[in-house]
Amino acid sequence: QVQLVESGGGLVQAGGSLRLSCAASGRTFSMHSYAMGWFRQAPGKDREFVSGISWRAGSTDYADSVKGRFIISRDNAKNTVYLQMNSLEPEDTAVYYCAADYCSVYGCRVKRESYAYDYWGQGTQVTVSS
Repeated sequence: QVQLVESGGGLVQAGGSLRLSCAASGRTFSMHSYAMGWFRQAPGKDREFVSGISWRAGSTDYADSVKGRFIISRDNAKNTVYLQMNSLEPEDTAVYYCAADYCSVYGCRVKRESYAYDYWGQGTQVTVSS
């Protein structure tokens, strides 16, 4: 099994910044390739795609709502994925989850569908006040 642990969430005023981290562990993760994604879910709402990054970081994807404000990156040597969140808005308030998508023989492109991901963290709360 792959274990994912998010950190870096908290309370911030509108216009501020936070940097989320997702640390992966487990023998399976170390021996295979994974694309990584960030999702978020507000109370009473569906989980939505935020951003994703391919195994070698050659491809990234962002939801329109965060494009230009958020930056995803990864450090495979540290088994860690980051989400730098700038110019935060109250609408960004949610629990943020990281997820790992096991690469197929066809490649390791970013997917936006939550069901495509094999492993999930437990989430970290991000609250943006106005």
